[in-house]
Amino acid sequence: MARVSREEVEHIANLSKLHISPEETTEMQDTLETILNFAQQIDTADTSDVEPTYHVLDLQNVLREDKAVKGIPQELALKNAKETEDGQFKVPSVINGEDA
Repeated sequence: MARVSREEVEHIANLSKLHISPEETTEMQDTLETILNFAQQIDTADTSDVEPTYHVLDLQNVLREDKAVKGIPQELALKNAKETEDGQFKVPSVINGEDA
């Protein structure tokens, strides 16, 4: 049976930036204990015959085959660029003196 102390409830409230009264602390203590005790029921399930899974569906590789294919020509890639220079996209610098 899980036990939650007042200090743990106050610590959780502090981390959550919640201001709770002493009455709310007691109520929250009971609520958290109930939740934890309910969650502990999973420990009673017999999983000895259950194989570990990584996904709920029995999927194999669903990705396309990794093959090298010819890309689009450079001229076509740069066709709608606002500015180009030496066959590359030209963009404003994003590094300022503080970043260097």
